[in-house]
Amino acid sequence: MFDYSIEDNALNNKVILITGAGDGIGRQAALSFAQHGASVILLGKTVAKLEAVYDEIITAGYPEPAIVPLDLKGATEQHYIDMADTIEQQFQRLDGLLHNASILTVLSPFEQIEQSSFDDVMQVNVKAPFLMTKALLPLLRKSANSSIIFTSSSVGKKGRAFWGTYAMSKFATEGMMETLSDELENTTVRVNSINPGATRTQMRARAYPGENASSLKTPLDIIAPWLYLMSDKSVGVTGQAINAQPK
Repeated sequence: MFDYSIEDNALNNKVILITGAGDGIGRQAALSFAQHGASVILLGKTVAKLEAVYDEIITAGYPEPAIVPLDLKGATEQHYIDMADTIEQQFQRLDGLLHNASILTVLSPFEQIEQSSFDDVMQVNVKAPFLMTKALLPLLRKSANSSIIFTSSSVGKKGRAFWGTYAMSKFATEGMMETLSDELENTTVRVNSINPGATRTQMRARAYPGENASSLKTPLDIIAPWLYLMSDKSVGVTGQAINAQPK
């Protein structure tokens, strides 16, 4: 999978929604999906960043994307229902959903975790993907083959000191993926998660401010598993927790 060479047109005519599409892995996923023929829906809270990605895609001559400005921290269930209605009106279906957006807040000892910080992380990393997936499942079922990808973390597989809130949110992410995959096993919707590993992103820089970022892989270096799971080559692959950088 990690040396997978995807065909240039492997995502032709697919409609794929990416959360946190303004930078980091979300931005790269949007560019790579569009490069391979997908019409991407860019969701994020910072319009300027989404517009920059939009412009990159248009300049490259890829299919025209759509932009959905939405702050997951304040979004309600009705926001996702309305978004699903808009996507249905414009595209009639959804072939892929990448839950990439996450927040980290502050690393701290368990007993010093602030409730407001805990609530924010759970809202963005857990509740938002839950409500969004719930609203979008009818559209995903309309696709001949659709794919949901959750973004996990190594601390969502084994807890780590001082990473309490983020780790708990990623354990919940893995549980959500496994539950959905089991429920949808006999449908055309497949569900998997990817742990990016140490990658050159802003979140990584905040967590490890003293780290030499040039020693890390870029989002482009590790994008192959995302392309594979969004393509029809992965039909039948579901319930898998994949490490983008296997040791």
